[in-house]
Amino acid sequence: MNNITPYSSPHYFIYLLLLLLPIMIGLWFGKRLHVYDFFATVVILWITFFGGNMSQGISLIFYILYEMLLVFIYLSYRKKHNNFWIFTTFVVLAIVPLVFVKLDPLLKNATISLFGFMGISYLTFKAVEIIMEIRDGAIKNIKPYEFVRFLLFFPTISSGPIDRFRRFQKDVLKVPSRDEYVELLHSGVNKLMQGLAYKFIIGYFFGTLLLPKIQILTLSYRGETPLGISWALVAYMYVYSMYLFFDFAGYSLFAVSISNFMGIKTPMNFKAPFKSKNIKDFWNRWHITLSFWFRDFIYMRLMFTMIKHKWIKNRVNIANFGYLTLFLIMGFWHGETWYYIVYGLFHAGAMITNDAWLRFKKRHRKSIPSNKFTHAFAVFLTFNVVCFSFMIFSGILDKLWF
Repeated sequence: MNNITPYSSPHYFIYLLLLLLPIMIGLWFGKRLHVYDFFATVVILWITFFGGNMSQGISLIFYILYEMLLVFIYLSYRKKHNNFWIFTTFVVLAIVPLVFVKLDPLLKNATISLFGFMGISYLTFKAVEIIMEIRDGAIKNIKPYEFVRFLLFFPTISSGPIDRFRRFQKDVLKVPSRDEYVELLHSGVNKLMQGLAYKFIIGYFFGTLLLPKIQILTLSYRGETPLGISWALVAYMYVYSMYLFFDFAGYSLFAVSISNFMGIKTPMNFKAPFKSKNIKDFWNRWHITLSFWFRDFIYMRLMFTMIKHKWIKNRVNIANFGYLTLFLIMGFWHGETWYYIVYGLFHAGAMITNDAWLRFKKRHRKSIPSNKFTHAFAVFLTFNVVCFSFMIFSGILDKLWF
């Protein structure tokens, strides 16, 4: 049997629902079956990482041991000391495996990606969060099995959503009442059905039936028009954007749904992002757990450090520098290709422009109309800005130009 990517095939859902049944029965009767939860996790991890090619599974084991060692060494250190540079060293060490994996395609050297397995980014975000909150004093103690359970929570292991340790612990340690669990089951079923519609019907239509045809048409203009620009490229921009949303949102709905069946309230990852009135509003609705992670653990900490040390005195310039840093990191996180980096810089520019507009609007609020028409125009404009950024992200321009 080959490795099965989570939520990608009927076989995975069959295995999943069979394994979930005892967990659901236990929660229905007010009991959380911790031993069985561990067994179900091992089975799911086995079919995901050890089913055929075992290299991913072996990498996962070494990665967990490595991150666990870092976390517990730092936890022991933090109980007596709080040196910033020691903290920074542990954060850097925690992300080293991810850096190696991200550099692997660029260097074309498979030997450096020892930790290459599906979901390493999201596990790294969780591990770094724990180290940062240990430093903040928000996490004062954590047991090895709690650390492993949090990182290897199988509904979200491959692509999120990215939960927070303390929020996750509250759910795990609490058994929901019958009424609460009925609500979770109702929520889980609704999200499962919505996810099936998003990923396997709408996402399939845009991504499998429509996108390849439009891509062929788009690439047919290469060398025929300036920069290959055509109406086909515009169509590609919208179709790819729809595919990206429905495919990823469908996956996230599956993850939240299965979490609900297990009595865990994993946070939602999308909240009608194409209804956003500006680009900042968009990032509060799109890949929410990732954008909030970057906001809380990179942007806000960078802002605090810059203000504290007075590296830049002007608050606007501090915010702008923060946007550039944040989205540049996000671009590199997606990959070391020019279009991912340009995608990040584009969003940084959009955030800077949006903030400038909001400041201008605040100063001239009496002369700038605010009504249903202006709101609709703002949503329309934001939607098109976002779709344009997704066209950059897709890599179609790389194929057209190079």
